[in-house]
Amino acid sequence: MSSKTYLKDYPAAVKDHVLFCKSQGMQVPPPSLLKTPEHLEKIRASARINVALLDYMDHNIKAGISTEQIDRWVYQITTDLGGIPAPLNYEGFPKSVCTSIDDVVCHGIPSSREILKDGQIINIDCSTILDGYFSDSSRMYCIGEVSEEKRRLVRVTKECVELGLAEVKPWARLGDMAAVINAHARKNGYSVVREIGGHGVGLEFHEDPWVSYVAPAGTGMVMVPGMVFTIEPMVNMGRAGFRINRFDGWTVRTADHKPSAQWEIMVLVTETGYEVLAW
Repeated sequence: MSSKTYLKDYPAAVKDHVLFCKSQGMQVPPPSLLKTPEHLEKIRASARINVALLDYMDHNIKAGISTEQIDRWVYQITTDLGGIPAPLNYEGFPKSVCTSIDDVVCHGIPSSREILKDGQIINIDCSTILDGYFSDSSRMYCIGEVSEEKRRLVRVTKECVELGLAEVKPWARLGDMAAVINAHARKNGYSVVREIGGHGVGLEFHEDPWVSYVAPAGTGMVMVPGMVFTIEPMVNMGRAGFRINRFDGWTVRTADHKPSAQWEIMVLVTETGYEVLAW
């Protein structure tokens, strides 16, 4: 496809900027990654369910419940609201939500044998399909009396997301966001997982671009109005290395067994900045 034909597929409001960025050798998103107003109306509806799920968790997570109970809540609330839990049977994942406790970086599988205990931290990662449109976000929860060391990790990780969000601006680069996230984590003595990142989302569960949180400023894809992606750095108290459970093929744990934390938001790039769609 010629560049002229390719540019025809972009919305008129961004064509000139896209042409300039391409002329400078920058990576720009293909037109298929830019959501239309009609897409965004549907994506926001999906996101409202996702936010409702995590709001419910805010009031009901406590010591003594199983992660299987969390999974049942997610399935029931999602389906009652007309949605489908996106993780369920996704590439073989057996549950409706990811529940990642302490040294589990991500993709923890709910279980009736896994009971929340005082002093733990847990990430609950919900993803929703509504009428074929996807949303995705997660929150951290401190169970009972949690050590200051763990609370600090949770707090700093949330600060990383907030600092990264401030760098979401039209015609900036994804690396601008990544650089401030990595710098804040490192300044506080933590490390950011390199090999697992964020992603585009909306029309599919996982779309391009893959989003790094350790890339240098001034690198990566240009943020063009209409892009939707997640900001979800995984911040480890210790080293950045991890291991995937060879028995279930999903559960990711820190290699040094120190705690990990993650907050995830879903963000739309607008003509003036950003809109947080799910949190």
